[in-house]
Amino acid sequence: MRVSAKVDYAVRALAELAAAAGTGPMKGEAIAAAQDIPLKFTENILGDLRRAGIVVSQRGAVGGYWLRVPAESITVADVVRHVDGALGDVRGQPPEDVAYAGAAVALQDVWIAARATLRSVLETVTIADIAGGSLPAGVAQLAAGPDARARR
Repeated sequence: MRVSAKVDYAVRALAELAAAAGTGPMKGEAIAAAQDIPLKFTENILGDLRRAGIVVSQRGAVGGYWLRVPAESITVADVVRHVDGALGDVRGQPPEDVAYAGAAVALQDVWIAARATLRSVLETVTIADIAGGSLPAGVAQLAAGPDARARR
């Protein structure tokens, strides 16, 4: 799986907003600085998240961004879908809509299983989990597995 810079930055920006919840709006500059994200990229991503209904913004001296919905209700899968589109697409199509012939017939099931595995992680981890530094037990166990950090 490849995680785009846009998704990575969006999750990190939302984690900053979740950590600052209840303290008032957070400026885009502060979010960008806290996560070392280019400001223009941060503003574009926050605009996408505002249009998706995840964040709210207010202009002016006391303006900034804050979460529109609780961080506990925003999964990483939600962010991926809002920023990059559907999880596990094959050439821009859902895997169940892709047909193969001959020796590759079973490949459709591979793509469906891969998407199911992605969902099992990304739909269980919330922005609150990330901001709080405490992942769901199953995800933490996967990340701590003996082969989890092997680069292949």
